[in-house]
Amino acid sequence: MPDYKYLIIGGGMTADAAVAGIRQADPYGSIGLIGAEIHPPYSRPPLSKGLWKGKPFEKIFRTASREGVDKHLGVRAVSLDPQAKRVVDDRGQVYTYEKLLLATGGTPRRLPFGGDDILYYRTLDDYEYLRRAAEQGDRFAVIGGGFIGSEIAAVLRQKDQPVTMLFPEEGICARLFPADLVEFLNEYYRAKGIEVLTGELVSGLEGGGHDLRLQTRSGKQAQAGVIVAGIGILPNTQLAEAAGVAVEDGILVDEHLRTNQPDVYAAGDVANFYNPALGQRLRVEHEDNALTMGRAAGRNMAGDAQPYHHLPMFYSDMFDLGYEAVGELDSGLETYADWQEPFRKGVVYYLKDGRVRGVLLWNVWDQVEAARGLIAGPGPFKHSDLKGRIA
Repeated sequence: MPDYKYLIIGGGMTADAAVAGIRQADPYGSIGLIGAEIHPPYSRPPLSKGLWKGKPFEKIFRTASREGVDKHLGVRAVSLDPQAKRVVDDRGQVYTYEKLLLATGGTPRRLPFGGDDILYYRTLDDYEYLRRAAEQGDRFAVIGGGFIGSEIAAVLRQKDQPVTMLFPEEGICARLFPADLVEFLNEYYRAKGIEVLTGELVSGLEGGGHDLRLQTRSGKQAQAGVIVAGIGILPNTQLAEAAGVAVEDGILVDEHLRTNQPDVYAAGDVANFYNPALGQRLRVEHEDNALTMGRAAGRNMAGDAQPYHHLPMFYSDMFDLGYEAVGELDSGLETYADWQEPFRKGVVYYLKDGRVRGVLLWNVWDQVEAARGLIAGPGPFKHSDLKGRIA
């Protein structure tokens, strides 16, 4: 029966960052890691960014957990007993621990049809499958106009593949960006050769093999040999919930990333935490949060207790456009756009009751800390106060 001072359930970026955090405070304590994938921890963003642009494959693998960690890969934790400090995996192996981290991440949302004919893009295996398909040449349909959908459509088109995007919203990233920027992106993607079908809810799939036909509720069809979906994820909370860990849109944690169960912590995509700058609870599914929160959880587990008050940033690349963003990006909020060049370079501020709630840095770089400072500020801010505020 493996017995660890620190046991981590999850094999992604958060888990690797937690190892780094533990080692900062405890160089020698035993660490076990249980991961559902067969691969050791790797960075996820390159799957829709850097690997398609020539980043060396081996560079995506994380380094903190390479040595000094017992990695149990290709297995899933199926039961947790916080009182006995005991975990059992799907092969019947029992693990005991002193401190436990739940870094279980999320599972892609799935459509109620299509089965394995639809690739729900998230893992390294998904990347390798899609990369082979792109190199062999095919017609691709991408369901979803958010982060994954917009990035995958762009990289496939840059490989000279025919691509159709379809989604129910009025435009690409419509839930995040103001309407005029969304309209620009629709036309920008079309000019790159992508067929963009807005306002289309996919309702069914016909055909088989490489002759697939997506049906939409309005009666349209989209033909493809390969279909990729990026329609969000659901936090993996089943293990925690069955063990009596408090769950509400993720696993609830306090400012030290502790759950309501003794010596059980949570971090990453699955964790729901309070952020003082925004004055609300968040669950963030991006790299910055995975790494900073994982490291903080590791330190806290090892006794170096520090509150997690970090406001995460996120970023994306779309052809020759790119952005970094901080805080609450919600197209329903009041926005003020300070463009240096309309839709090509500038800053979009998201406001509520005179306070800056989020900042979109559109082709503007190295200003994330300035954006965080504005969000933490009490305001009130008028539009005139924000013009030229971030260069």
